[in-house]
Amino acid sequence: MTSNLLSPDELEAAIREVGATRYHDKHPFHHLLHGGKLNKGQVQAWALNRYCYQAGVPRKDAALISRVEDRELRREWVHRIHDHDGHAGEEGGIERWLVLTDVLGLDRAYVMSMQGALPATRFAVEAYVRFVREMPLLDAVASSLTELFAPRIHKERIAGMLENYDFVGERAMQYFRRRLDQANRDSDFALDYVKRWARTPQEQQAAIAAVRFKCDVLWAQLDALHHAYVTPGLVPPGAFRPEGV
Repeated sequence: MTSNLLSPDELEAAIREVGATRYHDKHPFHHLLHGGKLNKGQVQAWALNRYCYQAGVPRKDAALISRVEDRELRREWVHRIHDHDGHAGEEGGIERWLVLTDVLGLDRAYVMSMQGALPATRFAVEAYVRFVREMPLLDAVASSLTELFAPRIHKERIAGMLENYDFVGERAMQYFRRRLDQANRDSDFALDYVKRWARTPQEQQAAIAAVRFKCDVLWAQLDALHHAYVTPGLVPPGAFRPEGV
């Protein structure tokens, strides 16, 4: 860990290096998902568990907004809640995710209840919400910067799933298509904020650590999925069990 103050460009490079080495597009489960190596039940398990994360995102954004004194920052950040929860004339990302789980044949009420989610999924999501609620505001903003790396994984997911799974169609891909633009907009703002307000070496290192933490949150969710539904295939009591498992 350096004790020197980084230039804004050096800080951005350090944040991007976290994504290059730690983002969850490197996880074996994603390679299986995008490469068509999972069966329908395993894809269902991924979509059901990922719903917990999608539902947690507007909660963590509301927690962040509740701490902000700067009206301009609140006005900028609130559209993230609208993007996920929806608003007049906009269905929102959570609804688009539920369309995906509908297409996969999952009962919507069951998905929304989150009763079938893996314990590790729920713990990871709550750790993220708690981090944003309790850590310094700069760290909370910085933790969102995994969105810098999201458009690439969305593109890979759209192409790989449409090519490899006959039970997934274009209708199920609308969440990812919409996030291609939204993630770029959100990450541009958050990156500019962090580069402007991380003014000491300690603040800069904390911001970089926040991005690492968020990568760990995403990685942990895939670890849990791989352990339960790929190998060794140990589904915890009460968690979703695909047909035939």
